[in-house]
Amino acid sequence: MDNPTRSERSRQAALQAALTIISRDGPGQLTFDAIARESGISKGGLMHQFRTKTEVLKALLEHDIERFQSFSKNYLAKIGETTSEPNLAAEIATMREATRSPQPGGVAVLAALVEDPTLLSSTLEASTVKVKHIKAEAADPDLALLRWAAARGLVFTALLGLCPLSERERGRLFDRLLDDSQWASSPDLKKKPRAARAPRSAKKDDKDR
Repeated sequence: MDNPTRSERSRQAALQAALTIISRDGPGQLTFDAIARESGISKGGLMHQFRTKTEVLKALLEHDIERFQSFSKNYLAKIGETTSEPNLAAEIATMREATRSPQPGGVAVLAALVEDPTLLSSTLEASTVKVKHIKAEAADPDLALLRWAAARGLVFTALLGLCPLSERERGRLFDRLLDDSQWASSPDLKKKPRAARAPRSAKKDDKDR
């Protein structure tokens, strides 16, 4: 095995170990010593790949972004023109996929929030672009954003261990969020005009006649 291949395998093993530690023990337990123990790579070998823990977190975020961007791109290609809001559908489906992963998507985001929130600037920028696309294609932008926000809520409450719903219940809610027929805008209800009341003075005049 040549040196570049060995180096890349060590890097991937270190990142996998970091994800396992964050998922199992929490972001506060992510240290070089813990990664070395989990991965079987010497601390010196880790320092050759990553000089600081911040670099580890940055690599984890980039890994998550690439993984889910690839899923979203493939999903968009698959659904084609079957929905009038493809960007929204792709976002909801991607968030559902994040909850199904062995290590849920968002683990790196949680760790970055604890360690260095400034690392999330690129994630925020990507989300801002996606929201613009969702709003641009939606007949009802507010409703589309509510569906998007609900899907994100399902992901992050599950990630934080704060979601009281079972995996089956979450799956059912994701199915509903993806079902455009459940979210068709209701037609404006036409209120029947109220019968005009005669002025009191007119009523009085009628009685006097």
